[in-house]
Amino acid sequence: MATSELDTKGLNCPLPILKAKKAIKDLAAGDTLKVIATDPGSVKDFEAFCRSTGNELLESNDDGGVYTFMIKKN
Repeated sequence: MATSELDTKGLNCPLPILKAKKAIKDLAAGDTLKVIATDPGSVKDFEAFCRSTGNELLESNDDGGVYTFMIKKN
């Protein structure tokens, strides 16, 4: 279960990443953020975001164009 959840459905790049970056700042190390998005570009965006920030992408799912990401703050 995620510590926090962020719904970015309907938003396009770069808004899902920007909102996730803001939300993850408020979390403690080890906490998780669940992000829900509909932008197909968010799959690569969140992979790159986690690589560049050092956070861990625990899960990435596509359920018919609704993308869910579980990110662990390191």
